[in-house]
Amino acid sequence: MKATGIVRRIDDLGRVVVPKEIRRTLRIREGDPLEIFTDREGEIILKKYSPIGELSLFAKQFADSIAQTTGHIAMVTDRDQFIAVAGTSKKDLIGKPVSRELERLMSERENVVAARGDKGFIPIGTEEDDFEQQAIMPIISEGDVIGSVLILSREKKERLGIMELKIVGTAAAFLGRQMEQ
Repeated sequence: MKATGIVRRIDDLGRVVVPKEIRRTLRIREGDPLEIFTDREGEIILKKYSPIGELSLFAKQFADSIAQTTGHIAMVTDRDQFIAVAGTSKKDLIGKPVSRELERLMSERENVVAARGDKGFIPIGTEEDDFEQQAIMPIISEGDVIGSVLILSREKKERLGIMELKIVGTAAAFLGRQMEQ
């Protein structure tokens, strides 16, 4: 655990303000859920809660199925990081942050099918963003955006299209409904 040097008092309603600098660094937005933990030394730990993170094993199996069926790379994210990756050797992407552009696309509930160079093409947040094609759909559960499903390709010649958009749409709708149960 890292000390920040910031001290805050609890108000009469039991609230503590998380400083703006920390919220910005950790990408905590107004309305984001935080999970509260305590330990034996009397520490209170706040952790950003990821509802889709609870389905990480299920999301991984779902991404594996999409990758196997389509022959492309499949990813599932929550609003901040990659939860599941299949069809590539970059398993170290799990837990890495998504790009600000992907975060914006999710919050605006946009879907995209684009090739590199197209107006709608966005970086997704990987160190080596060498993907040439993308199909992206946000996951919506109980009216809130909780993540996204992506199909990516490194092939320049082969264009992703309506079929891939339908696949990510089906996956996003299914994962969203799983969270509602």
